[in-house]
Amino acid sequence: MAGISLILPRQETEPANLQEMSMSSRVRWGVLSTAGIGAKKVVPAILKSTISQVVAVASRDISKADGYISRLGLGGTARAYGSYEELLADPNIDAIYNPLPNHLHVQMTLQAARAGKHVLCEKPVALSLQEAEQLREIPENIVFAEAFMFRYHPQWQRARAIVRSGELGDMRSVRVAFCYFNDDPANVRNRVDAGGGTVYDVGCYAVAAARYLFGSEPRRVVSLVDRDPGFKTDRLISVLADFGSGRQLAFTCSTQTVRHQSVEIIGTRGRVEIVIPFNAPTDDHTALLVDHGASLDGTLTRREIMPVADQYTEQADAFCRAVLGMDTLEWGVVDAIANTRVLEAIFASERNGAWQEV
Repeated sequence: MAGISLILPRQETEPANLQEMSMSSRVRWGVLSTAGIGAKKVVPAILKSTISQVVAVASRDISKADGYISRLGLGGTARAYGSYEELLADPNIDAIYNPLPNHLHVQMTLQAARAGKHVLCEKPVALSLQEAEQLREIPENIVFAEAFMFRYHPQWQRARAIVRSGELGDMRSVRVAFCYFNDDPANVRNRVDAGGGTVYDVGCYAVAAARYLFGSEPRRVVSLVDRDPGFKTDRLISVLADFGSGRQLAFTCSTQTVRHQSVEIIGTRGRVEIVIPFNAPTDDHTALLVDHGASLDGTLTRREIMPVADQYTEQADAFCRAVLGMDTLEWGVVDAIANTRVLEAIFASERNGAWQEV
């Protein structure tokens, strides 16, 4: 017997007249650096947003900024800058996308905020709790968010809605795997001085995911970490996090194992599996599997088909609505600091070889 498939309609979250908004009502973005994640994922998604414009790109090598603008088809509409400071001084920029190497996130985010720019900063927002706490200096009128794009995808919003509905019973466990292979010594993800390694690159997603689903913070963590003998980065991590009241997060992440990702939410009466949790396709449907244990072979599992969505565009739209005063963001500085606090505890547990309070 086959499982039941349900195709869920897309829920409209934008005002009906959004397509008719004038260019003057759109958020004007400046991009700090020509980093790959921006060029491949985030900036093309911002360009699809009906309330966004990309008007500037900065690089310490202006020829790279020019090339970036050309590759993305922004010639004539975006200006190239040869320094980050020049871009931040441009009064025609409303918001900054910050995909710089991890160790520069806080420094440049604060510079941008002090220049009156709203900031969408790539994860992880900081390399230590002390560093993350500096984000409290961001003025109250500045919109800030750490770029955990998955939280804006309909599949995650649906998964959380199922959890909150009580269909799974009492939520007990979140299990996450997020792995890929990269041993390129020139890649910034393998530079320990720039904040490379597994925890900062993909482990932070597992932590953010559990906090999103549980709606609370972990009390303590314990970690098992394997480090690359040459890079000195953490290349394989397994972590248990105690969220209290019998609730647990268990995750394994790696930068040097076979490509794989999965998320499973387990309750007393049911479970949900997010089939492609973090790198959801931008041009195809995704799915949730909802299982109440009626069959161990999965034949009675309910399959919910999610609407097509670009989670990066959804993120840009949500951010811009907050900048334009049309909505508020669920996550900001406080959330970013809370996520960093857990990452710091994971490393403390590695050093101590024991449970670490968060």
